[in-house]
Amino acid sequence: MTLSPQLIKQSVAAVLFFLAALYIASVVPTVEIAWVSAMLLLTIYLFAFEVMGVDVAAVTVMVLLGLTSLAAPLMGLEDGLVPTTHLFNGFASNAVISIIAVMIIGAGLDRTGIMSQVAGFILRIGGSTERRIIPLISTTVGVISSFMQNVGAAALFLPVVSRISARTGLPMSRLLMPMGFCAILGGTLTMVGSSPLILLNDLILTSNQTLPDMHRMETFSLFSVTPIGLALVTTGIAYFVLAGRFILPAVVAKADSSSGQSAMAYFADTYGVKNTSLFEVRVPAGAPLVGISVDELEARWRVRVIAVEKGDGLRFGADGVDRAVGVEAGIVLGVLASEEAIERFVAENGLALRPELEVFSEALSPAKAGIAEVVIPPSSQHIGKTARDLALRKQYGLSLLAVHRGNEVINCSTGGVRRTPFRAGDTLVVHTTWADLARVQKDHRNFVVVTTEFPHEELRPNKVPMALLFFFITLAMVLFTDLRLSVALLTGAMGMILTKVLTIDEAYQAVSWKTVFLLASLIPLGMAVEESGTAKWIAEQTLSVLGHHPTWVIQAAIAVLATFFTLVMSNVGATVLLVPLAVNIAIGAGADPAVFALTVAIATSNSFLIPTHQVNALIMGPAGYRVPDFMRAGGIMTVLFLTVSLTMLNLLF
Repeated sequence: MTLSPQLIKQSVAAVLFFLAALYIASVVPTVEIAWVSAMLLLTIYLFAFEVMGVDVAAVTVMVLLGLTSLAAPLMGLEDGLVPTTHLFNGFASNAVISIIAVMIIGAGLDRTGIMSQVAGFILRIGGSTERRIIPLISTTVGVISSFMQNVGAAALFLPVVSRISARTGLPMSRLLMPMGFCAILGGTLTMVGSSPLILLNDLILTSNQTLPDMHRMETFSLFSVTPIGLALVTTGIAYFVLAGRFILPAVVAKADSSSGQSAMAYFADTYGVKNTSLFEVRVPAGAPLVGISVDELEARWRVRVIAVEKGDGLRFGADGVDRAVGVEAGIVLGVLASEEAIERFVAENGLALRPELEVFSEALSPAKAGIAEVVIPPSSQHIGKTARDLALRKQYGLSLLAVHRGNEVINCSTGGVRRTPFRAGDTLVVHTTWADLARVQKDHRNFVVVTTEFPHEELRPNKVPMALLFFFITLAMVLFTDLRLSVALLTGAMGMILTKVLTIDEAYQAVSWKTVFLLASLIPLGMAVEESGTAKWIAEQTLSVLGHHPTWVIQAAIAVLATFFTLVMSNVGATVLLVPLAVNIAIGAGADPAVFALTVAIATSNSFLIPTHQVNALIMGPAGYRVPDFMRAGGIMTVLFLTVSLTMLNLLF
């Protein structure tokens, strides 16, 4: 039997990790640290080599930690590595409950249409190209995360990115990682942007109690770290703009596989609607089109006008575009046509063809509109009538592209499609908004809608006031009170449910349970690493080796150590553990202890290599990322973070 390359790689890695565990067991001071180190190596192995899903791997490690209570005598331990009474504390932790609540709040804002408007605003400014959208999204999220929890900022923008992806055709995997990384980086912009920075001043005051007067440290003001944060966020944005096409995966979500290009290809093959696409053109003054009607325009150039913007608002869908509407100078037309037809249309009329949708990017996005099939049943009152007779576009919001009748196809290129009387059994190929199609679907007597798999989006714009009310209540509680974060966020989430912004079923669906299980299951491992003395032993061993090196080398070693710890335990735990060590080392090396303490607090945000950070876990599922994706993009980001942060720390302090 031939072994696959993946299995061979996993097997070789397993042997190497096992040997590493044996070596560590021979040098650590206690049996407990040896077993915790082995669990740590197992987790890294399962994550790095994708032996199983990351959530399954995390739950497996959690169960193994629990089983150590039963096997303690055989392992040479007095008790298990984690008490079984505390094994599931992660599911009730502040971090996990906060993530659940913020997902529900984000879904509530999305359901009211607020996030759709935000997405539309970003598209109007940034267009539909990665190089313009990534900086805009990343900057916005980075600024927001400077005054609220970075996972909250990322979760609130998740629906926005989803909508932008649907409207531009850019895979979410090309947008979510820059957004997520910049949400983490944005936490370094102020002293309230991340938990480690919030804790830092308290830890400094605690250390001052045991230090002589000459070594006592000053606390940091709110914007002391802002230059460092700005440099880090700018570096992150530049990194993805310049290198994004090489390091970001292009994972197409399964839900998108039946839409977009595949749908257009199906209609092209079946109905001869070849190379048909949406175009946006502007009519300049003096164009031959000025003064003629939409009806005459369509008949002469064999195109379909499905949207018009005359300066008084968008017109599309039912009650939108009337065939009698006159073409005026300066108006913008949304046109459905083949490439050949649009080239002729533009050339003969001197029109300005835009490279991508701008005015209609939101209204005519794949999430809002598309091509569908509708059949005329024998009971229809429309038999014998034409699309012109019915004012099909104005009354129903259906722009007719083709009629399929037996072996015959009548379409725009053959001509006369809008003057063809309908017969029972005719299949109409139409372009429509999904909202209009949902209304047509209810008219069972006259139409049978064949295309049933389309976005049935039930927005609740009437709930916008309540959604915003509870969002701002939550924000105020987070920023201006000492209330626990999870309680503040749950207040907003439950407020939206009780006021029916969301139903309870929609709230459950909004939660990424993969993210919840991943984070909750890793928390016991972090407890074991910290409480067993493993983290302290690793820190002491690493720093003892560097005791006689230059100050900047010691500072870099502390930053690297903080980076490692934040990958395998909470950033708060890593900060609490390392700040006292860093302060003492700085005093011994003749360096500024406050700067070394700040180095730890900033470096604990350097969590990009594997999806153990809350933000990375949040975006992993929706984008379809794998651990190697984080290792490839996050590895470079980790080095950049260390380089930029250490450089800025030494320049400023």
